[in-house]
Amino acid sequence: MKKLFFILIMVVCLGIPSKSGANDTIKENHPAEEHPSEEAFNPGEFIIEHIGDSYEWHILHVGKFQLSVPLPVILISKTSGFHFFMASEFHHGHSAYKSFQIPKEGENKGKIVEVIDGKEVRPYDFSITKNVLALFVSLGLLLFIFLRIAQKYTKNPDKAPSGLQNALEPIILFIRDDVAKPAIGHRYEKYLPYLLTIFFFILLNNLMGLIPIIPGGANVTGNIAITLVLALMTFVITTFSTDKHYWIHIVNAPGVPWWLKFPIPLMPIVEIIGVFNKPFVLMVRLFANITAGHIIALGFFSLIFIFGKLNIYAGYGISVISVAFTIFMSMLELLVAFIQAYVFTLLSALYFGMASSKHH
Repeated sequence: MKKLFFILIMVVCLGIPSKSGANDTIKENHPAEEHPSEEAFNPGEFIIEHIGDSYEWHILHVGKFQLSVPLPVILISKTSGFHFFMASEFHHGHSAYKSFQIPKEGENKGKIVEVIDGKEVRPYDFSITKNVLALFVSLGLLLFIFLRIAQKYTKNPDKAPSGLQNALEPIILFIRDDVAKPAIGHRYEKYLPYLLTIFFFILLNNLMGLIPIIPGGANVTGNIAITLVLALMTFVITTFSTDKHYWIHIVNAPGVPWWLKFPIPLMPIVEIIGVFNKPFVLMVRLFANITAGHIIALGFFSLIFIFGKLNIYAGYGISVISVAFTIFMSMLELLVAFIQAYVFTLLSALYFGMASSKHH
């Protein structure tokens, strides 16, 4: 799979025409043409646009026609104060609104900036972007589903589960009996609510990211900021769940030769680095796996346009292969959605168990 991924990336990169070369070709073939030709397809921009965040929820793009849902823009300018308007005021990023605009290049590409004396200044941005809206949708679904399930358990504790309650109960018991109990021990009930929350949160957002239409299609768990917050929550709970024996084992690990601790504390340094490395690994693993799946699927779609630009029949021919591989990748991503939710939950439980282990 790794070899296939790198081959795909190379093909996509080789298919990216340079802007200068494209313009030179146009000038040579059509010297008298006054109107600019249609912009060449850029696979890199196509992929980044779909996996990145935005101020509008893109639905359809045919030629110059774009159909999207504009989202609320909430800004606090350092000079003009509070501003609230819809992202449609930017006309898909092609125009400015008041002193605000969305640059198409540079370090602030894709972000709202305020132009003050010819300089781009970032305001305080509290806008409801695509990922933020998708986050609200997933949180609303989680609350709706589990509050209803909790209500059924409360009203009829002795009644056999049915419907959605029956479908989710085996998963809840799996997290409790096969993840929390073995990893944490008798204190598992203290951490079980958090473990269930992150498992279903990651799973739901992974699955929603595979749905190509609104309210799906947002790359929430493929956003490094989201995975960072999840990893930080695990880190904070782990740190504040420790006992003195945990820190003693880090500073003065038993069974380690003294010359690895004194005069140069090699092992304590390694152990302390490990404390911060654990949440970092959690963050990167989830982000990288989810983002890579989206990139591969979009890369296969890009091949259709790359080969179609060379030859219309080559485009039709490669489309069959691209669609087949995209379906295969979608099935694989469906499996990865469950695996990544499970791995993140399992590692969090293991960290909690190590932090709360008693001295023997």
